[in-house]
Amino acid sequence: MTTDTYAEFKDAVNMTASELEKWLDTDESQQVGQKPGNGAESVGHDSGRKIIEILHARKADLGDADEAHMRKVIGYVHRHLAQRPSGDVTETKWRYSLMNWGHDPLK
Repeated sequence: MTTDTYAEFKDAVNMTASELEKWLDTDESQQVGQKPGNGAESVGHDSGRKIIEILHARKADLGDADEAHMRKVIGYVHRHLAQRPSGDVTETKWRYSLMNWGHDPLK
């Protein structure tokens, strides 16, 4: 686990594990994101569950798969923030999607 990846992940994910858990239980959370089909969970929603596991883990216990997911989260959050729509984003799919990935742009 590189220190850079861990630090960037901590910067990108600004929601706590409990905030993210509560968010993932909402209808808004489940209504956004790319779904692979046949009623499956969206990519971002699945990512949110993995992020919760990472946030609960000790840094020393994180493995290669965790680090790969952390890099995926960092990339997604940075790309998505660059696409911020104009105006109030409080109740937008853009914000909801970011929150599934552990980042609330209003924090």
